[in-house]
Amino acid sequence: MNEHDVLAERFEAHRPRLRALAYQTLGSPSEADDAVQEAWLRLSRTDPGSIENLGGWLTTVVARVCLNMLAAHRDEPVGVVLPESIVSDADGSGPEHEALLADSIGPALLVILHTLTPAERLAFVLHDIFAVPFDEIAAVVGRSPAAARQLASRARRRVQDVAP
Repeated sequence: MNEHDVLAERFEAHRPRLRALAYQTLGSPSEADDAVQEAWLRLSRTDPGSIENLGGWLTTVVARVCLNMLAAHRDEPVGVVLPESIVSDADGSGPEHEALLADSIGPALLVILHTLTPAERLAFVLHDIFAVPFDEIAAVVGRSPAAARQLASRARRRVQDVAP
């Protein structure tokens, strides 16, 4: 197996997490795939020996690609369609209702995330969903760790205010 194949295998081990990060940030499966593909292209043009932490490097690249994509599409309308309710329980309880509610939370969160600035959105997703430390988020968004913490805090408040 050559060095390119080994690098591809290592990348594929990170692909599910990278795609989840991109999808949670962008809200579109096709754009998430584009962001992950861009990370692969950048990795394939980089000397893998210069990368100490491949997972961290890939997370940073995908996050920055997402940030650029968000900035480019900031004024576009949200394209998320919330699922229709098909619950037949008269009182709105039961396993079917709970499953539909759980399925609707993801798209609903994406709608709310579209109201955040790109930097707020990225800080919120990286910290609150993927538990990335603020010092790493700061490097991605080009701000201090305190500013990254403030971005995530502001985003969290805005999400909580809209959530009900």
